[in-house]
Amino acid sequence: MPKAQHWYLLAALIVVLDQVSKWVVLGAIAPGEVIYVAPFWNWVLTFNPGAAFSFLADQPGWQRWFFTLLALAVSAWIAVELKRHPQPKRMALALTLVMGGALGNVIDRVRFGAVVDFIQWHAAGLYWPAFNIADSAISIGAVLLVFASLTVKDKKED
Repeated sequence: MPKAQHWYLLAALIVVLDQVSKWVVLGAIAPGEVIYVAPFWNWVLTFNPGAAFSFLADQPGWQRWFFTLLALAVSAWIAVELKRHPQPKRMALALTLVMGGALGNVIDRVRFGAVVDFIQWHAAGLYWPAFNIADSAISIGAVLLVFASLTVKDKKED
């Protein structure tokens, strides 16, 4: 199993890729501007003060610090888990993706008071909420966590 430091480096890479992509988008797209990429994909700059799917985005501002502290607490817990309790690779990868994504979005919340989103998928007039690389890492990590958890339980029962 890779050492915790390897997982920390992967989380840092996710943060760097997320922040560089947002830096490029912030310099190239005006808020609300839509740039066609493909029949199902646009670039569009939005700022989400809430969580996934704009959950709590309409609140007066407390959610900024709530989600910042929550992401920092979860990331710290993951970092400790990876260090103290070596995980199977699939579980460690899942946790690392969640940590890297959470920290990427924390930077936005501290800098802008909202998360920078810019990837927009759509089909047949239906639009998925805009998202970013950090959101993608969190989502993939969450799915992998479910699969890794099921695999671990299955192995324990055998």
